[in-house]
Amino acid sequence: MTAATAPQARRQPLWFLMLFALAAGGGSVAYVPLLTVLLPLEITQLRGSEDVPALAWVTFFGAIIASLSNIAFGMLSDWSKTRLPWVVGGLITSSLLLIGIGHARDLIELIVLIMAWQLALNMMLAPLVAWAGDCFPNSQKGMLGGALSLAPALGAMAGSLVTFETFVGVEYRLELVAVIVATLVLPVIVLGKGRVQAELMEDRPQAQDDAAPLMRSIVVRMWIARFLVQISEAGLFAFLLFWLRSLSAGIHENAAANIFSIVLIVSVPLTILCGRWSDRSERPILPLAVTALLSAAGLSVMAASGGLQMAIAGYVVFGIAASIFLSLHTAQTLRVLPKPRHRGRDMGVFNLTNTMPSMVMPWLTLALVPGFGFTGLFALFASLSVIAALLLATAPVRR
Repeated sequence: MTAATAPQARRQPLWFLMLFALAAGGGSVAYVPLLTVLLPLEITQLRGSEDVPALAWVTFFGAIIASLSNIAFGMLSDWSKTRLPWVVGGLITSSLLLIGIGHARDLIELIVLIMAWQLALNMMLAPLVAWAGDCFPNSQKGMLGGALSLAPALGAMAGSLVTFETFVGVEYRLELVAVIVATLVLPVIVLGKGRVQAELMEDRPQAQDDAAPLMRSIVVRMWIARFLVQISEAGLFAFLLFWLRSLSAGIHENAAANIFSIVLIVSVPLTILCGRWSDRSERPILPLAVTALLSAAGLSVMAASGGLQMAIAGYVVFGIAASIFLSLHTAQTLRVLPKPRHRGRDMGVFNLTNTMPSMVMPWLTLALVPGFGFTGLFALFASLSVIAALLLATAPVRR
């Protein structure tokens, strides 16, 4: 892939890379414990036996707001030519709203608070991701992707921490989440000022000449490939426990949670190694194609497995490969976007690959599982991952 910046763009120090990774982890902590554990508990308290449809409505409206606000605040940070004030504003506002969610008196109030919280959260997240493109040169995009793999692992660990009742009382869980998020995000804001590089703010030369269609091609391929892999990721995130119990009815929910956490933790060093290799070899797209193919392999094992052990082995392969793919993909997307002045907006458009699968996946599940079981669903997911791998492996731009 042709370098997007002038050769004089300097590498950032390791301490700044790690602080940014922790800040990205703070973004994950901001929503993972709430959406996976604390929000369902809040809804159960408000609606009792009607919790499932209520959760569906809250999740649906929240996903719409997240999709639109991520693009909007990305555009605003582009327009204002500054990112960090938006990050600070989003951090403060989303933290206050997060605490307010615990005091909702009915479902309507909860939905309004969740939508407002999603708006504020994306005021922080959208400029933060775009800021990485302003600071880190292409020679560090692989390492950046590796560092970003820490984010989902921190989110999962935070979910376990805030539900550990001997550590924190039930009434203070959301407050603890807000404190953890601020602790992770603030250091990079305070110490990372002045890290934007002018060379990284210049448009790609390709955007001005005959190579522009080539760049549009790789951008489109990157978007479609991530969307296809994310459908599988969203499906397994939602239905992992149900699938495991279809193979072994006695499996405990804690076992499923432990498998999920182990996969995320193991993927961190592997992603860092893959990212470092892609930087040194100047082959940023190849690891994406390989991990998409490995995701398909893991899903195929899951589809064919008749026993619990083989099923878990297939999930581990899929989970690690998909985690590596998604982390590296985020960093390499910053590489292929042709116009830095629209970087925030364009990353917001790529964020749709994170939110739209949650809207698509339930319909696929309802269409396939009753007639074909999870075997049919996983076979479809494997096919989608193969298509993603082919799109990237045949991309016209490689370095």
